[in-house]
Amino acid sequence: MKAFYTLPFLFLMILSSCSKEVQIDLPGYQEQIVIDGSIEIGQPAIVLLSKSADIYSPTNLEAYLSNFISGATVVVSDGTVTDTLVEICTDNLPPGTEDLAAAFFGISIDQLSSLNLCGYFSSTIIGEEGKSYDLTVNVDDKTFTALTQIGSPTALDSLYWKPEGGLENHGFSWAKLSDPSGIYDAYFWEIQSLNTQDDGTQDPLTYKTFNPYFDDVFFDGLTFDFAYENPISFQDSSVEDQFRGYYEIGDTILVKLSKLGRDEFNFFEKKYNQIYTAGNPFATPTNIPTNIDGGALGVWVGYASWSDTLICQP
Repeated sequence: MKAFYTLPFLFLMILSSCSKEVQIDLPGYQEQIVIDGSIEIGQPAIVLLSKSADIYSPTNLEAYLSNFISGATVVVSDGTVTDTLVEICTDNLPPGTEDLAAAFFGISIDQLSSLNLCGYFSSTIIGEEGKSYDLTVNVDDKTFTALTQIGSPTALDSLYWKPEGGLENHGFSWAKLSDPSGIYDAYFWEIQSLNTQDDGTQDPLTYKTFNPYFDDVFFDGLTFDFAYENPISFQDSSVEDQFRGYYEIGDTILVKLSKLGRDEFNFFEKKYNQIYTAGNPFATPTNIPTNIDGGALGVWVGYASWSDTLICQP
């Protein structure tokens, strides 16, 4: 019996002692151009250019600002009109463009003048339903191209607010959506507060919810109700923790539902998946696709947008 137990034990000892050193050659960091461009119905084409950053590079504000690219040539064409976009920087904005720049960069108007952020804006091409838009970017002796299209927007059947659970004065924004049948549709949901602030102004920024992009792979042609949380409440220190994520009765918001193409959706879907799983050692590695040719990162996206106002009351 001793010999019977000893042999398996020795066999396991031999197996456990066998090891092989594995060396993995990781590719070095290579700087790439990053293009963040969009055009939507009723809005001019806007393009932001920057350079990718090494994962080990500093993450302070100075390093962030140094990655933005100035002096590039950015051209957009709708097949009839071709426009070379004008470079505009936040410290020297034309009068009347402050709200647009604040919404694009995602910062307050007060911060615009203190930061030197530059973007490229079209002065002649405004997004139209059913049109395609070519983008050409020339920078650092390299050329990058992309194509996007603005499809037909889908309006919500209804938009409403109702109290959540046992709460009387707090709830989510609800909507009824009838998805067109037989075609692929991808959506983007965002909101803007229309509440008047203490200084008598309104917040010009639009806010994305926790998971703002979705497609109709599982609900093609169906009609259904769904709810979204209030993303602004998570950034408002005056909101009590128990009410974060809710809209308060009396709030007024602008809800925008936009449609985008399959390739553009794949970019954002993978991007948000990477953001939400960052640092998780058990998450599946994600490579973010792009619809830009020439070796750049990023996306050129056309939005077929629809919007409506919601007053939060029963």
